[in-house]
Amino acid sequence: MAQYDTNDFRKNLKIEVDGEPWVVLEAQHVKPGKGVAMVKTRFKNMITGRVLERNFRSGDKVDVPDLLEMSATFLYLDGEDYIFMNQENYEQVTLGKDAVEEAIPWLIDNLPVTLLFYRGRAINIDVPTFVELKIVRADPGVKGDTAQGGSKPAHLETGAVVQVPLYVQEGEKIKVDTRTATFAERVK
Repeated sequence: MAQYDTNDFRKNLKIEVDGEPWVVLEAQHVKPGKGVAMVKTRFKNMITGRVLERNFRSGDKVDVPDLLEMSATFLYLDGEDYIFMNQENYEQVTLGKDAVEEAIPWLIDNLPVTLLFYRGRAINIDVPTFVELKIVRADPGVKGDTAQGGSKPAHLETGAVVQVPLYVQEGEKIKVDTRTATFAERVK
């Protein structure tokens, strides 16, 4: 099995520790005046999201995780299953609700996504940074005692709710930042 040396540690490196996949958040190489050099590392579990800090001695080795990244397109929802199409071989991939939970508010038909598999099991889904969605319900904006423009909740076609400026109306398409779940701009 392939391994990384502690000299390879850098931000966003994916490693396997204790049989689980982790991504390095910080890696600081330290050479104390006395003793052996070490790497102070902060890393995040790619399955549970747990963050750990650990010191590795210089020369220690960790495994390379068995990760597979797949470009796919979201096709449709079939009951509790989410159906994606692999962009390389056009095969359909079915994932359960638990595997795509964080991406559900942004999934619309034909949305390009990146699926990440660990040992054959889907562990992450990356959606585009910005998604264009239609507003299906928004109360009319009433300007009141606001110093700035003010905002109101808007219900989107996927079921997500985001705060939008008062001038945005029901039926319009908006661009939403999926990282922060915030309104970015109106789509013409």
